[in-house]
Amino acid sequence: MSEATGPTSVNRRQAAHFDALAEEWWTPTKGFRQLNRESTLRQDYIREVVLAHLDVPDGTEERPLTGLSVADVGCGGGYVAEPLARWGARVVGVDVAPSNIAAASRHATETGLDIDYRVAAAEELAAAGERFDVVVSLEVAEHVADVPVFLRSCGELVRPGGLLVVSTINRTVRSALTVIFAAEYVLRWIPRGTHHYRMFVTPAEVDAVAGESGLTPVDRTGVKFDVRTKSWRRVTSEAGSYIGAYRRA
Repeated sequence: MSEATGPTSVNRRQAAHFDALAEEWWTPTKGFRQLNRESTLRQDYIREVVLAHLDVPDGTEERPLTGLSVADVGCGGGYVAEPLARWGARVVGVDVAPSNIAAASRHATETGLDIDYRVAAAEELAAAGERFDVVVSLEVAEHVADVPVFLRSCGELVRPGGLLVVSTINRTVRSALTVIFAAEYVLRWIPRGTHHYRMFVTPAEVDAVAGESGLTPVDRTGVKFDVRTKSWRRVTSEAGSYIGAYRRA
């Protein structure tokens, strides 16, 4: 694979943070249990926007994404890459934390899934000239060193007519209270130091980079944890977490 020679999006401190947690991806710890629950909402969203905006002639009810190529950038332990593969997509999962890729590869092997996992950054795939029908970046933008470089690299990976799906955390007081104060310090769902308020990304910032990259927004929704049902749901407000889709003409 060609190496990117320009600015890098990799935040080495954040990469090391997640590398140290890799063995918890598929164990029932509080933080990763909540992330897995949120991943279910996000994977359903991906399926819906893909079927709404892309032609999938070979898709079936059980394997609706058959024939599509998908890149999961910042794939972690494979929470979203695995269902995408089960739905018939050819999935490439990349992450800059080697232990994450090791955990994801091991679990895919145990479950009989063929997923192309690699230790790489988005800009490396872009420099190699790789292109995909769908590129997903889920809860990654708030952990990188350079958000515009990261999002531009993800956008460059989208073929003409394809989709980029991004989920991240809005830079608001509400996010600071729920994601950092509550989730990290009170409930201890997430290890302290995982998130930093200054690294959160507003929808306008994502839209701006997407527009510069030739991508047009086609959908967006807010995401919120419902403490009553202990589940994640879509909401109209984008003041907390949100997920959106962008299409290349």
